Amino acid sequence: MATAEENLPVKIACALPGLTTGYGPSHQATEDLAIFRGLPNMVVIDPCDACDLTGMVPAMAAHAGPVYARLLRGKVPSVLTRHKPDYRFELGKAQMIREGADVLVISTGLMTMRALDAAEALAKDKVDVAVLHVPTIKPLDVDTILTESARGRLVVVAENHTANGGLGEAVAKELLLAGLAPTFRMISLPDEFLEAGALPTLHDLYGISTQGVVKQIKGWL
Repeated sequence: MATAEENLPVKIACALPGLTTGYGPSHQATEDLAIFRGLPNMVVIDPCDACDLTGMVPAMAAHAGPVYARLLRGKVPSVLTRHKPDYRFELGKAQMIREGADVLVISTGLMTMRALDAAEALAKDKVDVAVLHVPTIKPLDVDTILTESARGRLVVVAENHTANGGLGEAVAKELLLAGLAPTFRMISLPDEFLEAGALPTLHDLYGISTQGVVKQIKGWL
């Protein structure tokens, strides 16, 4: 609060965001976006891959005020440029990584990787999925989100975070304020302390694995 109230140029980067470890609730920061989103003046970033990480560091340093960023751990792949070769991280900017006519997935962080993999899987069943990557949760790129959500597609927000206070609620609020009413769904973590176990098993259990994303989207169509 002291950092945000004084608008100080303090940068916070925290590892193990959301469900990225199987070591149980003490190691699973599933509510961090909600906490930091609620602070005035705070910029909040949820990077997807190595490309986002490379771009966000100088952007964080250049920003005059406080920034909170999730930090991916271990060997982080480059994913976004495989789908969009000219992709570059821009603070406060959402970018369409994949076009699609049937479903719009608005995703952030790890879930953009999952959304892109799910889109490729669903394409085999003739389901055309667009993926809009939102690396900056606050400030939110409202204009891009509203423009893309107004095109008559099923809108699905996917995030590695509790359903409370994250990207899904932020997007839902902006849609309502703008008078838009697409069919809207959320892929997120439940409002509870999560289980410990093998990470792939947990991702399947809570629906944020690639197959979990595919199954949920198919069920909504």
